Amino acid sequence: MLKIENLSVSYGYVTALVDVSINVPDGKIVSIIGSNGAGKTTLLNTISGIVKKKSGEIYFDGKALPKAPHKIVQQGIVHVPEGRKIFPGLTIDENLILASSQGHRGLKEMADEIYSLFPILKERHNQPAGTLSGGEQQMLAIARGMMSKPKLLMLDEPSLGLAPVVVKQVFRFIKDINNRGITVLLIEQNARQALGLSDYTYVLENGHIKLEGPSKELLTNELVRKAYLGE
Repeated sequence: MLKIENLSVSYGYVTALVDVSINVPDGKIVSIIGSNGAGKTTLLNTISGIVKKKSGEIYFDGKALPKAPHKIVQQGIVHVPEGRKIFPGLTIDENLILASSQGHRGLKEMADEIYSLFPILKERHNQPAGTLSGGEQQMLAIARGMMSKPKLLMLDEPSLGLAPVVVKQVFRFIKDINNRGITVLLIEQNARQALGLSDYTYVLENGHIKLEGPSKELLTNELVRKAYLGE
């Protein structure tokens, strides 16, 4: 579904990504793990059109990806950024309505699907988003991304700042979304959770793809175990 070939990105004189190539097959969960500053967020921002590439190509469904962010969303690529970025003073329903190009009609159309995935949000749909727990806010951020009916859902650090029990719950939601036919590209520092959830994983270090392979195989890789699993 998504194919990236030799992608390089720079911020002025600072190089963030160097000849990065990845493939995200239709219907799969692909994760990218790495330490802070490895270039993970830059990769998603470049796919989304927020950051301009220096060189390389990005293809989606066999066609070159458009440059404008709104056109990229129209193609079916939705980016849930790090830090949730919800509107705390608005209710859950209002946050979801703002994420739909159809407004209230969009929420009415998507409500059953969204709230079947996240029942706790249905219970609190009139509650200000800022009063939710961190885990519930992350669920809302993902639900808001679902309002655009993505073919590819890109998640940046969905477990950041969450308690371990909540992390497991959020990852179950991500698996449920994938089971509904939505392809997922996951950026995650929690390497163990990412490897356990995904089908294929890339290890990004200092802007380079250091390692790649089926996630189950990387779970037993000595380099990965030492550097990212604390073993």
